[in-house]
Amino acid sequence: MSNDVQLTNMKQIDDVPENTHHPSKPYIDDAYVDSIESLLDKDDDVEKQNAYGSVDNVDKDVSKDYNMCSRQVLTIQSAVVSLYINNEKWIWRIFYILLAILFVIYFAFAMNYHFGDEGSYRLLGYTVLGVFLFFMHFAGPYIYPAISQCTKVFEGKNSARNARIIKWLLYIIASVCIVTTLIIYVVLETPKNLVSLAGLAGFLLITYITSVNPAKVNWHPIFWGLALQYFFALIILRTQPGYELFDWLGDRVTEFLEYTDAGSEFVFGPNFKDHFFAFKVMPVVTFFSTFIAITYYFGVMQAIVRVFGRFLSFCLGTTPAESLNAAGNIFVGMTEAPLMIKPFLPIMTLSELHAVMTGGFATIAGSVFGAYLSYGVPGNHLLSASVMSAPAALAISKLTYPETQKTKSSDDDYNKMVKGKERNVIEAASAGASLSIQLIANIVVNLIAFLALLEFVNACLTWAGNRVGWEGITFQFICSYVLYPVALFMGTEIADCRQVAKLIGIKTFTNEFIAYGALSVYMNNKVNYTKYISAFPNMTDSDLWETRGDDMFLIQTNETLVGGIMSERSEIISTYSLCGFSNIGSMGILLGGLSALAPERKTDLSSIVLRAMIAGNIACFLTACIAGLFFQPMA
Repeated sequence: MSNDVQLTNMKQIDDVPENTHHPSKPYIDDAYVDSIESLLDKDDDVEKQNAYGSVDNVDKDVSKDYNMCSRQVLTIQSAVVSLYINNEKWIWRIFYILLAILFVIYFAFAMNYHFGDEGSYRLLGYTVLGVFLFFMHFAGPYIYPAISQCTKVFEGKNSARNARIIKWLLYIIASVCIVTTLIIYVVLETPKNLVSLAGLAGFLLITYITSVNPAKVNWHPIFWGLALQYFFALIILRTQPGYELFDWLGDRVTEFLEYTDAGSEFVFGPNFKDHFFAFKVMPVVTFFSTFIAITYYFGVMQAIVRVFGRFLSFCLGTTPAESLNAAGNIFVGMTEAPLMIKPFLPIMTLSELHAVMTGGFATIAGSVFGAYLSYGVPGNHLLSASVMSAPAALAISKLTYPETQKTKSSDDDYNKMVKGKERNVIEAASAGASLSIQLIANIVVNLIAFLALLEFVNACLTWAGNRVGWEGITFQFICSYVLYPVALFMGTEIADCRQVAKLIGIKTFTNEFIAYGALSVYMNNKVNYTKYISAFPNMTDSDLWETRGDDMFLIQTNETLVGGIMSERSEIISTYSLCGFSNIGSMGILLGGLSALAPERKTDLSSIVLRAMIAGNIACFLTACIAGLFFQPMA
């Protein structure tokens, strides 16, 4: 093979665009072209330049190791690789088309073979979702310009007037729907739930009073953020299809994460559940982190986040970077979501940075979702809390830190999301698993540290109280009174307000893991209590149990339920109010993560992180208020 041919092939290689979904250019260079062509040309004792511009000294004796047969094989390999490089785009298009055709054939046979059971509906739902995401991902660049053409009615001398009319018309329609559904589902059915509505108004008033610049508050994102949260809750909690859908999704997520046990049992043995948190809960983080990395590699996560982000931006009027981050926080953690908007962080306004941080504090990461499920927390409520808190975080952020600067963001930012650099799905899965090491280590060491500190603080408070004759003074005891109004505003049963206030205090000053662990104690107590009273149906409450401080003593079985029990309503409100990373420890984690992505904004980030953490907590409280507003006891 001549040097001219070799240089031609090198030029072809350089022209191949990188694609993270199939072998990339450097991979092809290293594995095929460079090695094959250099082997074929090792007759001459010369120096040749390879595809990267480096110089290889070729040993002329090496050619003796290759006979005619091996040379022909290498020639065929070189021809095949050259064919692939020259037609790479069409080869992959044909592959995807064939894959789609095969799936359509499979889908048709599956629907014809058996339709009507849960599995068939699951396949149908996945197919519809996949087609929708595929359509939005590839047709989006053509659809959105068409929509913008339709909005030219707002251009010209009457543009401001037309926009104002449409804007107020939508306000009126949304308000009428909210008032109507409130009357139907709350006032007429469960008027007691209106306490949560009063609490929601109270939280908004406090946030407005403490706003950085109340005069600059733009009420549009606040109204639509709360309206979206309201309609999400209405669909999820009060309509049968919505409730059943999220209940089904929660069951499927739980079922999916249970596959972690296969790996845990192999590594730790059949008794791995004896060390529940370390060997049962933490491996779930690894498994889900791997799954997220795979979806990220195939572009599925970016497509989902882009659709959610555009939806939030359209409804709330927030910038693309803010909306993409809020949408990303539904699925990934507070330090992972900003990676998708890394190019925009250095030029974002303070209000936008505050919105990014608030979104991280107000939601949880998908990677720890399974860990909370392991505590017995209902999966459907965790899912709905994650979805509802995204618009709430944007609304509260714009209320407490309104925009006063001119943003540099544009609609083109939706197509500038940072992509992964992995060459294949195996590397992506491995990277996701490795990424969980730091996350698990962070969770474990923080739990050890905060539980130890909490025990030490309680010992000090108890000792100090005993010196003056006050017994039982603990951090939880203090929180149960200091945060009592917060629990009451959310609509918690009065008898349970101190217990819920304790949980909020634990979550805010330690972390949500410990808080959900404490909530699981109340939930397990409720299960045990229900079984207990069903075993003695003919006895009165006075013969069955009595209170001893905060504990419940079961007389007939001589058992003590430490901490007592909570009503179902209080458990649900607690689940929503705790569903977020808004705590003292997370401030350092988020500040460190964002500072690494935008070092020049470290001072700005440090100045707003505390306010953002408080705003994230309030967003969680608003979500709990909405959940309390639509709460309906299970039959």
